[in-house]
Amino acid sequence: MTGIADPLPYLAGALLVGGIAVVMSKRREYMLRWCAWAVGVPVVVVALDVGPGGAAVLAAAAGVACALEYGGLTDLPRPDRAVLAVAVPVAPVTAWAAPAHLPQVLVLTLAAVALVPVLAGDAAGGLSRLCFGVLGVIWFAPLAGVVLLGPEVLALFAAVSIADITASFAGRSMGGPPLSRLSPSKHWSGLLAGTAAGLGTLAALGAFTPAWAVAVAVGAPLGDLLESMVKRGVEAKDSASWLAGAGGLLDRLDSLLLALVFALALS
Repeated sequence: MTGIADPLPYLAGALLVGGIAVVMSKRREYMLRWCAWAVGVPVVVVALDVGPGGAAVLAAAAGVACALEYGGLTDLPRPDRAVLAVAVPVAPVTAWAAPAHLPQVLVLTLAAVALVPVLAGDAAGGLSRLCFGVLGVIWFAPLAGVVLLGPEVLALFAAVSIADITASFAGRSMGGPPLSRLSPSKHWSGLLAGTAAGLGTLAALGAFTPAWAVAVAVGAPLGDLLESMVKRGVEAKDSASWLAGAGGLLDRLDSLLLALVFALALS
């Protein structure tokens, strides 16, 4: 992808506008989320600016955090959580150090996670542990796309983030028909407004392609619903509680994970 604009002014502008909006909303939840983004965005920008190595470190760190949150969310035993936390960051590191071997490495990490309950001889809960563990590896494997897509991934990150924030604001303020039984608090009005904002961001950055448009318009909302399905299945509201006003990191990256899948598959 060539001709992409510098996303920094747009990210700074989005943070500024978002800050004004959350102050006007007077909602503590939004204020805390804005603070989390104000800290997180510079970290992402600096890591990606370093190059593929920085992108790999960023994605690996995010993968470890998401794996640990997911392990707690699904109540996996400690051995499963430990192996998953080691297996998940292998994908982005391999995408940087040995991308040609990424398929083989992914197969091996899946096998390693799946064998934990087998070797433990867990006849009662082994199948559940295996399914949750394998889902975790597959769900977080797209973090390798942070490395494989190159510096342009910042545009995708910006578009998905702005779409997510816009959808939340618009859905709450406009209401209307619910989007899905998986998440009754989300509305079609929010989806449409968020999609328009996300596609507009891609266009403004010169990163609008059919593949990336599908990633933002289809992949991001489905990623959000995927996490909602998992949380409903285990009767949890958030993936964690350590991120002020935003639950956990997985709650913030759920949309990006599936957007990366579409971007990688269709680009």
